[in-house]
Amino acid sequence: MAPARVQPPARRDMNETIRPEDIVREEGARLDFSREMSYGDYLQLDRILGAQKPLSPDHNEMLFIIQHQTSELWMKLMLHELHAAIDCVARDQLGSAFKMLARVSRIMEQLVHAWDVLATMTPPEYSAIRPYLAKSSGFQSAQYRCIEFALGNKNAAMLKPHVHRPDLLAQVTAAYEAPSLYDESLRLLARRGLAVPDSHTDRDWTQPYRESTEVEQAWLRVYRDPEHYWDLYQLGEELTDLEDAFRLWRFRHVTTVERVIGFKRGTGGTGGVSYLRKMLDVVLFPEIWRLRTDL
Repeated sequence: MAPARVQPPARRDMNETIRPEDIVREEGARLDFSREMSYGDYLQLDRILGAQKPLSPDHNEMLFIIQHQTSELWMKLMLHELHAAIDCVARDQLGSAFKMLARVSRIMEQLVHAWDVLATMTPPEYSAIRPYLAKSSGFQSAQYRCIEFALGNKNAAMLKPHVHRPDLLAQVTAAYEAPSLYDESLRLLARRGLAVPDSHTDRDWTQPYRESTEVEQAWLRVYRDPEHYWDLYQLGEELTDLEDAFRLWRFRHVTTVERVIGFKRGTGGTGGVSYLRKMLDVVLFPEIWRLRTDL
């Protein structure tokens, strides 16, 4: 049954005094959401805003929780866009893929700036809540691992932190076994007649990516003739933007962790800052970066 139509307020004389109580009475029907879906209902705000359960008595733990919860929400959207973009590249629908990849890069910028908020937590403030974290760590984020795998940083050892949750392990394993964004991009280049070797278009997707001179030559052909290969050229630049933003996120992560905990080991058992610094050296789309020297 269609909802009842709300009648517009009667037109008033320009000289008539309008009292606040009259406005409230006339707009009352519009402000009554008892029979309609409200803003909070749609966003399930009761569940979201009730999901912060500090374990310590310390005031600053709320910051720590919300920082990581909001990051996980952004990562959920990032995976939503990444999966769709990979599918679009696989189906030669680059216009849609470009929009999605641009959005992923902007999401990454949001995650970069989120570290600015966490950086307001001082070492003594973090030390007050650290015992309550036990061995929980962002290192165990299944969504982050899926993002890494979707971007091509494959490592079988990274499946282990999720063995205790079969549902999460299945999710991460699916990402581990699937072609990455770069894998699908190279398959697209091959479909367009560029000389990408079979070793890079039909391989074991679980293995770490290995640089290829032939792949660089294929990208160089695109970059030397952007008018002819305009959409592939734009794809290369979208990938560059994405990795640029991802590098900034990793760097900001390192500096924030060092600022808050120094060189202590991470709660999840990693080396903390030393582990994160190693991740700075990971290059996701190596040929796209290397070709700039050869142009």
